Amino acid sequence: MRKIGNEELGRPSAEEFARMEKMPVTVVLDNVRSAQNVGAFFRTADAFAAERIALCGITATPPSREIHKTALGAELTVPWSRYESTAECLVQLRAEGCAILAVEQVEGAVTLDGFRAEPGRRYALVFGNEVAGVDQQVVDLCDGAIEIPQAGTKHSINVSVAGGVVLWNFFCQIRPKR
Repeated sequence: MRKIGNEELGRPSAEEFARMEKMPVTVVLDNVRSAQNVGAFFRTADAFAAERIALCGITATPPSREIHKTALGAELTVPWSRYESTAECLVQLRAEGCAILAVEQVEGAVTLDGFRAEPGRRYALVFGNEVAGVDQQVVDLCDGAIEIPQAGTKHSINVSVAGGVVLWNFFCQIRPKR
């Protein structure tokens, strides 16, 4: 085996990425306190061609040295918007026709491995604060919830890791054509 160099991977340029079809998913960050987690979300959203990121409440916004550390420039390729509150964001996304799903451990949540994304449907995936998770008032505004099955002793995984797991699952189901 030979490791493949970056120039051989055939990745689109920033300009090509801006024009290409995206996965119909908006990532909503509900008061995510760590700028490095925000940066990781940008990088993951770029990797899986998510439509955009909504940064809500106390969530850090670019430009930020801490975001850039983990985003590695993806904060320049993934469109993003800033909202004072997650509720304000969700009202707008619902008006745009998005199905709004909290990624959270709540009554009635569907396990990620049991969730089937509908082709042609737009989604907004809400990820919460590192300590408190998705705020209950925000959960109340969602159409449903997805829970990542876990087998260990801890009750959660890092929010940006959860983002990678969930976005990969959506990408496998409704990836954009290239």
